[in-house]
Amino acid sequence: MLNNIIMFMLISSTGGLLFVFNRNQAFAALFFLVMFSLFYIGKRVKKTIYYSLLLSLLVVLLLFAINFLFAINPQSLTKYSFFGISIFITVLVLFYYSYQDDKKCLIESLYFVLKIILFHSLFSFLAYFFVKEKLILVSSAYHDILTYNYLFFYSPKEANFATIFGLEINRNAGIFWEAGILQAYLNILFFLEMSIFKRNKYLLTLIILAIISTYSTTGLLLIIVQLLYFSQIALRRNIALGLISLIGIPLFFLFSANISDKIYGVGESSFQKRLFDLTQPFFIALDYPINGVGLDLDRFQEVREEFYISTNINSVLNQVGLEQKVETTSKGSTNSIMYLLAGMGFPTTILFIYMLTKQQIIRNHRFIWLIIIFVSLMSEPLLFRPFFFMFIISGFMHFFYKIINHKKQLA
Repeated sequence: MLNNIIMFMLISSTGGLLFVFNRNQAFAALFFLVMFSLFYIGKRVKKTIYYSLLLSLLVVLLLFAINFLFAINPQSLTKYSFFGISIFITVLVLFYYSYQDDKKCLIESLYFVLKIILFHSLFSFLAYFFVKEKLILVSSAYHDILTYNYLFFYSPKEANFATIFGLEINRNAGIFWEAGILQAYLNILFFLEMSIFKRNKYLLTLIILAIISTYSTTGLLLIIVQLLYFSQIALRRNIALGLISLIGIPLFFLFSANISDKIYGVGESSFQKRLFDLTQPFFIALDYPINGVGLDLDRFQEVREEFYISTNINSVLNQVGLEQKVETTSKGSTNSIMYLLAGMGFPTTILFIYMLTKQQIIRNHRFIWLIIIFVSLMSEPLLFRPFFFMFIISGFMHFFYKIINHKKQLA
C-alpha cells in the first residue's frame, strides 16, 4: 500500500492537479510519507546502494549550484531551492524502492497506479457528456479547471475542445492539468503491458482508446510507433497481427488529420509554440554554450523575450513544408530538453541525456522506452519533476555503483 501511495504521489508531482493547486503542501506530504515509509520498513540497505545514491545526489546538486552561481543573470535562490528539494525527494524515492528485497516493486507499483489512472481517465472522459452542465470552476494563480464534485476534471480552455469522428469532446487529461501529460503515462502503461506484463488485449485496447481521447499529437505518434515496434517482434514470433493492423490503420488516419490540423488548421498556434520552443532555446544555447542562461523561469523568459534568431531558420524549414511564424515570446518552454539546453548549457545537458540512456529502472526494450521518454520530454515541461528525473538519477546511481563495486573487488 505504501509503495502504491508513494508512486501515485510521484506521478502526480508531474503535472497532477493535486500538485498544481497545492504544490508546497503536496511535496511536503510526499517527503514525510517517504521518510515514514523508510522508518516503517526498518531494514538495512547495502552500503553500495547508499553511497552510489549519495554520490549521485551530491554531483547533481553541485551541477545545479554551479549553474546558479555562473548563469548570466542573477537567479532566484528560492526557485533553485525548489529544484534542490525536488532532486532530494527524487533520490529519497529511488532509495526507498531500492531499500526493498523485491527489485520489481517499483515497476509493479507503477503498473498498478497507471491502471487506476487509465480507468479513471476513461470514466472521466465518458462522464463529461452527462455532467458538463453541472461543472464548477476552480481557480488558482496558475491554472483554472472545471470539476464535477472533485471526481472528474476538465479544462475550460477552447484549445482543449476537439472533434473526433464528428463528436465534440473535451480532451481527456485525467488527473493532470494537460492532456499531453496523460498521454505520456498511458504510453508508458502500454509499454509496460507489452514488454513486461500480461499483454492483455482488452487492457491494451482500453489504453489505445484512452490515448485517442487525449487527442494528443505526441500521444498518437508514440502509440503508432509502439504498435509498429511490437508488431515486428510479434511477426518474428509468429503471433497474429490482425488486431494490431485493425487498430493501427484508423490511428494513422486520425494522426494524419491531427497533425494537419496542428500545422495548417485551427490548432496552428499550439504547433507554432512547440516549433518555436524547439528552435529558439537551441540558438540561445549556442550563445551561452557552457553554463546556459540559468533555470530561473522568470530570468529565462526575460532572455527569450529579447532574443531573436539571427539566422533565417525558415529557409531550412521551408524545405520540409514548414514555416516558423513566432519571432519571440515571454512564456516558458514546453520542451523540457531544449529548456535544459538553454538553461544549463551543452555539457550538463549531454551528461543528463547520457545518464538517462543508462537508467536501470526499465531494462526491457530499452530503445523504444528511450523514444517514449525522450519524445514526451520534448513535448511537455516534465524533466525536472521527480518521476522523470528519477531515470537520470538512476543512470548516475548505476555509474557510481559500478565504480564502488570495482574498488571493492580491487581491495
